[in-house]
Amino acid sequence: MPTAIAVTSPDLVLPPLDRQTPPAIVQPGPTLEQSLNAMHTLVEQHGYVIALHPASGADPAVQRLRTVRSVLESDRIAVLGVPLPPLGLALLAQQLRQLSICDLSPGVLASSARLLAHYIYAGAVLGSVAKLDQVPVPLTSHAKSWMPGAQFGVLANPRPQLVRIGQEELPGPEFGTRMLVAAGQPPSDWVTAQLAPAWRVQGVATVPLPEESVRWWGTGRLVEFAAGLHDVSVLYQLVSSVRREACHWCGLELIGDRCGFCAAPLSSPSGQPPPAVTRALPRGGT
Repeated sequence: MPTAIAVTSPDLVLPPLDRQTPPAIVQPGPTLEQSLNAMHTLVEQHGYVIALHPASGADPAVQRLRTVRSVLESDRIAVLGVPLPPLGLALLAQQLRQLSICDLSPGVLASSARLLAHYIYAGAVLGSVAKLDQVPVPLTSHAKSWMPGAQFGVLANPRPQLVRIGQEELPGPEFGTRMLVAAGQPPSDWVTAQLAPAWRVQGVATVPLPEESVRWWGTGRLVEFAAGLHDVSVLYQLVSSVRREACHWCGLELIGDRCGFCAAPLSSPSGQPPPAVTRALPRGGT
């Protein structure tokens, strides 16, 4: 059985891209007892579980996940906080689901989350940035957000960027991506009519807006989007091209500078953890 990929909310579960992609599991359950039983079953069936959650905010579900891991005393459960907007996090979970059927060890799969997140372009069209605190917002933009009809294009990942729609352009990826779009109120076609063609995306899919998106972006007047790699062979090539190391604490394989399961940093001769290792995709690659 492939490593299980879990998320903290049902609206972070995207439809599979093909019949081979395993489903995502929603954890934790409604009660601690149900969560313990479900997680124990997952570990027994899949061997390892990787649970993704938003890195921002105090979520009771995250605390319960950590409690479950502690009570079960299991080193086979990775609880990973990812600094992505909700739709970007859902896309990352989908990518890990695709990779879970490949010949990647659980440790490599868990530690690849940080690498893959670097290649996700996640943002939104906002009618107001007055309550946006996840992305740096200039004072002038705060003032302009009160003007009737104002719209802003905001990129939260991989590099924060804010532009006034119609005046500036959002920088996009230089490699082939597929875009997800989730519309709130009021709807806007700027993402599909202008941004997607400018970024030369290889497909656009419309999905429901995650419930957490309104809180994350600070307004319900939004259209959220996330563009990322979708071909499992390209995802596999990206992850497998990074040098693998053994975690000095739990012994699992990892890529980058930190173990996804025990969070131990990769030891180095100098005693300092080395920087994260990433490999850029070639320009125009898919």
